[in-house]
Amino acid sequence: MWIIRIYYFTMIRQTLSLYSKLLSVSLLIIVAPVVGAQQTDHPLISGFPDSEIISTEFESDSNYSLVLGRLQRSRGVVIPENSERLRGDVTRLIYEVSQEFNGEDVQHFFQEQFAERGYEQLFSCAGRECGSSNYWANDIFRNRVLYGPERNQYFIAVRIDTALSEPSHLVLYIITRGNRRIYAYLEIVQPTGTAAPVELVSSELLVDIEQSLSVAVPGLTFINDRQLDNAVDLSGMASGLQNMPERSFYVVAHLTGPQELEQLLNRSAIRAQTVRQQLINLGVGSSQLIARGLGPLAPSCSAGECLERVELVLIQAVD
Repeated sequence: MWIIRIYYFTMIRQTLSLYSKLLSVSLLIIVAPVVGAQQTDHPLISGFPDSEIISTEFESDSNYSLVLGRLQRSRGVVIPENSERLRGDVTRLIYEVSQEFNGEDVQHFFQEQFAERGYEQLFSCAGRECGSSNYWANDIFRNRVLYGPERNQYFIAVRIDTALSEPSHLVLYIITRGNRRIYAYLEIVQPTGTAAPVELVSSELLVDIEQSLSVAVPGLTFINDRQLDNAVDLSGMASGLQNMPERSFYVVAHLTGPQELEQLLNRSAIRAQTVRQQLINLGVGSSQLIARGLGPLAPSCSAGECLERVELVLIQAVD
């Protein structure tokens, strides 16, 4: 009888403890739909539906090697079977695609778009016929985010004839990583002086938060809980937050997994603090941001695989 009573008391205490945690964290945020990132596509290409630009780079008047063949290593150097040397303005974009789709869906979408726009295909490959994904990610594109299993990769290179005297060129690399994240990476080479940088529209992203009260931070990948991937660029969001100094936000991290609840809560709190500190390093006032980790306690999200998202939640003034 005493054993039953002790067990019953223990179960009640654990239940009340969990309820207390749920109640306290629910007071930290306002339940609202997650809003995706706003973006501006490059004029020569439209992004895949249900994708977002997570990184942009622009390099003017650059020497560029256009890959036109399978990659191989020769005397310690990775080289393509065929290539062409170009010079021009280079735009680099990384789209992250919703995990409701797969790499083949993305490849078909862009192939159809290239055909509709009249782009001339110069070379394409899929899977292991492209060579090692490690070569593409680290030797060609120099971005380890693009590394994944060889069977999950696609590459296409096209020429784009325009009204200009010189053509433009575009390469597309699609990879599904081991963690199921899908990326479409684009490099667009245009005649020198004819291109302008593509930027994430962070101002529109933060305008949405006035209505929705929360917004998912786009393009976040972690090396570990205390370190963001080098490809993560929060400068656009930081700039937007600096233009809203009167507003304060919770940085709320979500995390799922097989670990115990307390571990997931602690890890998500560390992730939230990591993002908060990065934004502070980029010039956002520390008093604007409060880090909180919810672990798996708020799994609801609007679409796609977003159970490990990080959100900005607007802190509303109390009357």
